Amino acid sequence: MIAHNTRRTRQLLLSALVMMLLAVCAAARTADDKKGQPMIKHDYAEVNGVRLHYATAGHGKKLIVFLHGFPEFWYEWKNQLLEFGKDYTAVAPDMRGYNLSAKPAEVDQYQVKYLIEDVRALAEKLGHKKFILVAHDWGGAVAWAYAIAHPETLEKLVIINAPHPGVFARELKENPAQQKASGYMLMFRSPQAEQTLSANNYAALVQVVLGEGLKNGTFTEADKEAYIAAWSQPGALTGGLNYYRAARVGPPTEGQKEGASFATSFPSLNVKVPTLVIWGEKDTALLTGNLVGLDQYVPQLTIKRIPEGSHWVIHEKPELINGYIREFINAK
Repeated sequence: MIAHNTRRTRQLLLSALVMMLLAVCAAARTADDKKGQPMIKHDYAEVNGVRLHYATAGHGKKLIVFLHGFPEFWYEWKNQLLEFGKDYTAVAPDMRGYNLSAKPAEVDQYQVKYLIEDVRALAEKLGHKKFILVAHDWGGAVAWAYAIAHPETLEKLVIINAPHPGVFARELKENPAQQKASGYMLMFRSPQAEQTLSANNYAALVQVVLGEGLKNGTFTEADKEAYIAAWSQPGALTGGLNYYRAARVGPPTEGQKEGASFATSFPSLNVKVPTLVIWGEKDTALLTGNLVGLDQYVPQLTIKRIPEGSHWVIHEKPELINGYIREFINAK
């Protein structure tokens, strides 16, 4: 009973810390709000059998949805929420398994078919049958799948450093450099992943996601505390890792001719939606080979390369990212 109470107390304290950080962010924006700038607010929606937490800004007639990757959460898009909340209803959910959203225990509940239905159901719950979808990393994988499955619900698609499933399957099969770069996926699928990534107060995740940014000012100590609080939510780290486990994605292991990919789960891999792909070329996990041949799957394709951008280019170049997105979605 004591151990149970201790865990419950820790959970309540972590939730309180997350909400306190959100309140601090909101308070810092109060002055801007008086000038007509949007404020980030928070809510929950029951969709597709799960409860999703989401951040939102603005009250525009059109909806723009932002999907984060691993190991981030809605906070990845805070700059974009403020920018696009000026003239859209901008929404960034914690995807299932992350931060304050529901965390199903079964690995199979993280299959792509459920993840894309979360997105469709959330947009519908918010009163929109058609919207713009912007996504990064694992959010981008879900967004590619969503565009393949539900093109009639999308006005436009924006992908940032996330490979198309067909191209990625090819790269995992044929490109030794991408196979090596994706080796971490095998560790993420292993039973030891949670212990490895959470050791020493999430030191490995802090280093990979925030390390360079903390040195150059891209991230602050407050950002670091927000991320650690999100990762520390009970079940959150496992929830994020279950995306890799459910998809069984990764390079070939010993005895395999090719790596695992969820590309085979679709009858067609064609994307019938105007699509912008933004790519930080210094991404060491997802290499630029993922841009080669992409137009075979995406006829209405625009590519913007950022030579000095890494996998975390959203944080490194927020104004440039915002400009590329706005230019694309405003184009007729």
